[in-house]
Amino acid sequence: MTTVSDQQKLSYIAAQAADARVNLEIESEGMTLNLGPQHPATHGTLRIIARIDGEQVIRADPVMGYMHRGYEKLTEVRTYPQVTTLINRIDWLGSFANEVPFILAAEKLMEVEAPPRAQWIRTILFEMSRIANVVLFLGDMAVQVGAITPVFFAFRDREHVLNQIESVTGGRFHPNFDRIGGLKDDFPKGWIDETRQVMKKMRRFCDEIEVLVMDNEIFQARTRGIGVIPADVGLSYGLSGANIRGSGVDRDLRRDNPCGLVHDQIDWKVWTHPDGDSFSRFWVRLQEVRESTGIVSQLLDSLPSGPVMAKVPRIIKVPAGEAYVETENPLGAMGYYIVSKGDLVPFRVKIRSASFSNVSITPWLLQGVYVPDIITILASLYFILGDIDR
Repeated sequence: MTTVSDQQKLSYIAAQAADARVNLEIESEGMTLNLGPQHPATHGTLRIIARIDGEQVIRADPVMGYMHRGYEKLTEVRTYPQVTTLINRIDWLGSFANEVPFILAAEKLMEVEAPPRAQWIRTILFEMSRIANVVLFLGDMAVQVGAITPVFFAFRDREHVLNQIESVTGGRFHPNFDRIGGLKDDFPKGWIDETRQVMKKMRRFCDEIEVLVMDNEIFQARTRGIGVIPADVGLSYGLSGANIRGSGVDRDLRRDNPCGLVHDQIDWKVWTHPDGDSFSRFWVRLQEVRESTGIVSQLLDSLPSGPVMAKVPRIIKVPAGEAYVETENPLGAMGYYIVSKGDLVPFRVKIRSASFSNVSITPWLLQGVYVPDIITILASLYFILGDIDR
């Protein structure tokens, strides 16, 4: 039997102490990790500068402005009807919804109200834009944690919604369909029945995503308790949409301030989740897609007859004044503040986009998280850079 001598023990302790001194000497103060700038084919061109200590984030700062296109200034050299072609492209995944608050603000200045049928159709297309937008998020969020199949499901079924939007507006991504006083056209023949079937398909899609993604233990491990936003912190940063409802705040402009849309004419529910983490934001958006399919179906069943355009001058000249209208867009609260001097073009337009406020919380939210969770958290916030760099 061999034994360790006292001399050997001392030698071993001395060696460990030497290793400790070396480790202390090479210990660094952390490093800077650049995430992005991303390619525009993703959510847009965003850069995150993360200061990390090992695998943990000490500080993270978003760098925006890589795809700034000057929407607010460009509106000053466009007539009011021409502005809709610009603002379609702010949140390019829910483009028709971008048109609605601007048109409502212009109608407010002109004291014009769209006919009831036009209001119903606006609301239907508004909700279909939400479905097309959020469905892609549901698939893409899964990709961020390593699951590729759900995004193929999302692209497959979103096409059904885009087909219906294109068949009525003529535009697949950028409809340019809303008009001051109403809409460009009415629904084509057979569109209503086809849309009812599409809504059934989208409800089946939600069921598939729930099984494929939400019930997956890996997805839950990567999202539950990750990126928690307390309600008071979210409100202080101006969060809106599913991001704030995922923190338990019962706020939705469609119910609280319909202003020109007809959500108050039907029965539907605002979904919230108390946890405030990445999982809850995903969960809320999934429920909202289901709810939107129900909203569309109800509106189709109660669609009034009549014209889709009020009497307005052929050449639109908006009276002098100021107006602000905010709606609950797919990404959250989106508003337009219009200043008119009685000309053919706006004097000033200020755009309150949802993504800009939603991304503002990232320095607070990413502090202390681990590097792999950065991507999960950013994905759960769901922003479009065109909605930020305006």
